[in-house]
Amino acid sequence: MAQPNHDPITATADAGDVLGTYLRAQATAFLRGLRLHEESGADAAEGSDAARSLRGAARRISGSLATFRVVTESSWADGLRTELVWLSSTLADEHAYAARLARLMDALHRLSGSPELPAPRGSAGALTVGSARAGALLERQLTLARTRAHSATLQALGSSRFHAVADAVAVLASEVPLDVVAARGRVEEVLVPLAAVAETRLSAAVTALPPIDCTHPYNADHDGLWHEVRRLLRVHRYAREALGEDVTRPAAAGEALDRHRDAAEAAGASATAARTPRIAPATAYALGVLHADQRHEVEAARLDFRRLWLREPAVTPR
Repeated sequence: MAQPNHDPITATADAGDVLGTYLRAQATAFLRGLRLHEESGADAAEGSDAARSLRGAARRISGSLATFRVVTESSWADGLRTELVWLSSTLADEHAYAARLARLMDALHRLSGSPELPAPRGSAGALTVGSARAGALLERQLTLARTRAHSATLQALGSSRFHAVADAVAVLASEVPLDVVAARGRVEEVLVPLAAVAETRLSAAVTALPPIDCTHPYNADHDGLWHEVRRLLRVHRYAREALGEDVTRPAAAGEALDRHRDAAEAAGASATAARTPRIAPATAYALGVLHADQRHEVEAARLDFRRLWLREPAVTPR
């Protein structure tokens, strides 16, 4: 993933120069990630790292094009942003399924060895027996989903659509299509106000979040609102990166929301598995315990975000 440059940016510099420098750097990072991905071959670890770099650069470019759209040629920016969002989403799926399976397997292992968990109907070994079957069921379902996502990734990377995106990013690495008038404005007059708009949208979304009610720890109705905050926080962070500002605080808050997303999706996967027809009661029980565990992780991540972003005091969910 391309790392931001925290060198100070003069407020009176031309907006086009500053934005162009940032976009060219991210385009170069994208092309580097693409080259590493092609060279990784059968090395799964290297391929995963390269895909992560590709996604990171793609998100930074698309996010910056959204925030600073008026500084660029708008029709070009809109088209490239749409394609980069498609590519980033496609590349993310395979990794997401693998990470979800690993998370759930780790949780099952931890839960099955915990003496604090109640066993159904007084059977001390029920969770251990059920967790093995639950793990096998989750592995079948998520491995199948990962295989399909891998096939979709290979198909995407071999498509004319992807090659068109790669060509467009290669051009971006050397030349950024800018709006002639807006690009000549000063950073403090053009880029700073646009970045402030992104921050305002984030603040509004955070304000709209419902209060955390520890008496209802398994309520998933509000997950979508939190996922939207995560997206807006990422856009805000990239805008501040482009301005050369320190993004330590939004990055830390973003990690909390990443954990929130991961736990919420893991809980959803365990709930989906529990709806499999004709599974044994012990398996269903283990999946229920797993679902509850992941929803607790969701609540903990929400509290961490509020502590990091809103500077609210830490609270232990009940």
